[in-house]
Parts: sequence; structure tokens; C-alpha cells
Amino acid sequence: MDVQQLRDVQAPLKQRYREDPDSALVTLEADGSLDGDGIACSVQTGRAMVEAGLHPATGGDGLSACSGDLLLEALVACAGVTLRAVATALDVPVRSGQVHAEGDIDFRGTLGVDRDAPVGFRTIRLTFHLETDAPQATLDKLLELTERYCVVYQTLVDAPDVDVGMEHRAPSDA
Repeated sequence: MDVQQLRDVQAPLKQRYREDPDSALVTLEADGSLDGDGIACSVQTGRAMVEAGLHPATGGDGLSACSGDLLLEALVACAGVTLRAVATALDVPVRSGQVHAEGDIDFRGTLGVDRDAPVGFRTIRLTFHLETDAPQATLDKLLELTERYCVVYQTLVDAPDVDVGMEHRAPSDA
């Protein structure tokens, strides 16, 4: 996709969102299944079923995807797509590249070993390795705009309010 194709695809969407801001509000959803006997949750990703389970550092066997890995993978995917879109919009030639994310977790918090240890990532590092002839000032702008428009990055940096609820039903006797 080149600059003009991107503009052609996005122009009617931007116009609609300017005229009807409510039309830009979209609710994304994800569902998981707790069916089965193991300590796992199967999630339909749209492309394949992913079974998430315990990380080996918490007693898992390593055969299921760790939800922390999935979070980093979502960040890499979103940041990579966003960078490509911004590079296209700015007409910055990126011949190839890699996106890498890594995060540090203290599993004492997750396992309840130390109540003062945090649960979750302490630090996440996101790095882009690009093959491009673009000048540094252009790359700085590319990074700035990628950070600004990456949904997963922004969600992590400026965490939204999250409501948690539970519904239950008695098992059927069928």
C-alpha cells in the first residue's frame, strides 16, 4: 500500500468520524472458554484458537501460551502495524525491520509469595530495528507518531478503567 492508497481508504472513514463522532466508537470483544480439565483458557483469536495457561514459572508445563507473552505479542503486532501505517502516511521508506518487546515480571507477586511484590509487568521495553535510509529526524517523528497512535501501547501507558464482574449459573443435571 502506498501513501495515496492509504489516504483513499482512510479519507471516507475520517470524514464520517468528523461528521458523526459516535460512529467512531467501536467495542472490540474477546472471548475465552474454560471448558476442559486443565488450568487453561482457550481464546479464539480470529485466526486460530489459542490456549493460554500457566507460565512455567508459576507451575505450567510450557505447552500453553502464557498470557504475559500474549500481551507482549499484542503490543508487537499493534506497534508494528502502526509503524508501517505511519511510515506509509509520511512516505518513509522502510525496507524491512523487526519489532521486539520484552517485559520483566516478579512471579512472587503472581504466586502470592510476597504481598509487596507487584503482580504484572514491572517494565516493558519495545524496540524497533529498521532498515531505512531515512534521516534521524524523520525516524524520531516516526517513533513519536507510532507511540501516539498505537492502541495497545497507549492502553498500557494510560491504563483505562477496567470493570470486572461475574455471573454464575448452576451446572445442569442433564
